Amino acid sequence: MIYGGHFDPEEKQEKLDKLDKEMKEPNFWDNRRKAEAIIDEFNTLKNTLDKARTIKDDIEFHYGNLKNVGEISEDIINFSKEEFDRIGQDLEKIEIEVLLNGEYDQNDAVLEIHSGAGGTEACDWANMLYRMYSKWILKKGYKEEIVDRQPGLEAGIKSMTIIVSGTNAYGYLKNEKGIHRLVRISPFDSGARRHTSFASISVTPVVDDKVNIEINPSDLKIDVFHSSGAGGQSVNTTDSAVRITHLPTGIVVTCQNERSQVQNKDKAMQILKSKLFELEVEAKKREIKELKGEQKDINFGSQIRSYIMHPYSLVKDHRTETEETNVNRVLDGEIDKFINSNLRRNAI
Repeated sequence: MIYGGHFDPEEKQEKLDKLDKEMKEPNFWDNRRKAEAIIDEFNTLKNTLDKARTIKDDIEFHYGNLKNVGEISEDIINFSKEEFDRIGQDLEKIEIEVLLNGEYDQNDAVLEIHSGAGGTEACDWANMLYRMYSKWILKKGYKEEIVDRQPGLEAGIKSMTIIVSGTNAYGYLKNEKGIHRLVRISPFDSGARRHTSFASISVTPVVDDKVNIEINPSDLKIDVFHSSGAGGQSVNTTDSAVRITHLPTGIVVTCQNERSQVQNKDKAMQILKSKLFELEVEAKKREIKELKGEQKDINFGSQIRSYIMHPYSLVKDHRTETEETNVNRVLDGEIDKFINSNLRRNAI
């Protein structure tokens, strides 16, 4: 599995050597963001290769013993259960990393959370999803940057935009796009009735300056306003927040996390560029499907996963039928099970 199929160690080594050469260039640190991304990619790739080679050496050593003896028994195989478990986990990690082979899978990601209809209940669910992803980001060793946050009227959030930085951030998080459904006894209902809430997740890759996306200034409507946030001494009294509306597509991007209007505008333009790029990619995919005579998928607004807390405990991914009975474990950021199963599904 490791040294066949899609995983080519020689190809990976060539890529590693190429990255190493880039890191030694005298102007490597001229673009700090790009440099850090290259270092992350180098470390991830080197770690994958090292694991693959270690597993290969372990298996060949023990398999060599088997060939000499000519039979299989626990006495011959010197692996303990812990070693088998470790090798199995390492093999799974390598398998998933191999599946992250999309053109932009290695990029950072823009993650957006939007509450659905339902007022306070939906806003609270959106906030629960933010907490889930924030814990997942921490466990992955990634970084998160909150670009925009619109609080709910009573609790939770109406919407939130986050930039997630780290190798393969987009490759993983693209599997979370869609509608997430929660069923529970509402803590906001004095009658303790069961409520169903919805929130949508949108994910786009952060694209660099190499990607040519032309934006006509006349197509933009730019508004500035007070940033919302903490009160007291830390309240922002200047019109530093920026909202950019792309008139031809209706895409709206808001940024209020930076201290200055210029910084917020630059960040908002970066996110807008990423969104317009994804629109182009999706349009090309639809065009190819139409040329092939395939029926168009209607995925926008589809329910991809349900989190049921009452009358029983279950998280179910409707694309892969993957299930987990411990809802709290999932809401604490343990979502790799669902991400990995969808990666395998899309690879078939």
